[in-house]
Amino acid sequence: MLIKPELLTGAASINEMERLIEAGADAFIIGESRYGLRLSGDFDAAAIAQAAELAHSRNVRVYAALNNVMDNDTVKTLPDYVRQLADAGVDAIVFGDPAVLMTVRTAAPGMKLHWNAEMTSTNYETANYWGRRGATRVVLARELNMEQVIEAKAHTALEVQVQVHGLTNIYHSKRPLVHNYLEHQSQREDAGDCLSDSFPRGKIEDGLYLIETERPDERFPIYEDANGTHIMSSDDLCMIENLHELMEAGIDSFRIEGLLKSIEYNEMVVRSYRAAIDAYFSNPDGYSFQEKWLEDISKLQSPDRELSYGFFYKEQVY
Repeated sequence: MLIKPELLTGAASINEMERLIEAGADAFIIGESRYGLRLSGDFDAAAIAQAAELAHSRNVRVYAALNNVMDNDTVKTLPDYVRQLADAGVDAIVFGDPAVLMTVRTAAPGMKLHWNAEMTSTNYETANYWGRRGATRVVLARELNMEQVIEAKAHTALEVQVQVHGLTNIYHSKRPLVHNYLEHQSQREDAGDCLSDSFPRGKIEDGLYLIETERPDERFPIYEDANGTHIMSSDDLCMIENLHELMEAGIDSFRIEGLLKSIEYNEMVVRSYRAAIDAYFSNPDGYSFQEKWLEDISKLQSPDRELSYGFFYKEQVY
């Protein structure tokens, strides 16, 4: 029996959550930058509690991101923070570091755990290893192809989550590379610290991008926050045309990555995927893709960013 997949996204604020719930989102990943990576917005414990209250009143789930690289000082704060999250009513915690799992098992033993190790969650045996230690879901690496995703789902009892839309992270450094570069440029140009003052460390906005000499037509968005420097993919993953393959395979959760996108764009993406999921489950045998779903997204898609299938139909890259 097929189970209707969850439609999961992020939000920068309570207001954005409300709009995306109206568009059809089933769940949200939120958190604060000390504990989570590449978040759409910064939610402290009080804001997470408010978000959970809103979500549960609409039969929607909230997951707290604790997938950052944990240092010793941060680990010391985990027990109190995890208890705050449990009190706030979050439905699960997203983790990559075993320190988070061990803390949850003692500080909030009833809490669900979603294992997300970014690029290293590439096989079902490792997923099952974390399942035996308490994880209830595996977030598969974005670099797996369709065959590997389906095989992973067939060999694990864990829920399986895959990303189906949006940009993906291709590089992360804890160092403030953009700030350092701009500071270096300002010194070279004898401009004092004017450029580095304009872009203070940890507060650089998006809008910057890298271009490789060999691929001058591709732009790789780069942004810096309190967790360092992030370089993102030059295109946007878009699986709406082939979403039925993932639904036939029984994938449990579809992630829409809304980072660096406008709320209007994210609303449209959520609305289109919601329509596709609902249409499939209303009549799986008679399902057919509707061009309007993709056309509505394409109208708001940046002309500088191609929509692609990512790695879903590529050869093994590992």
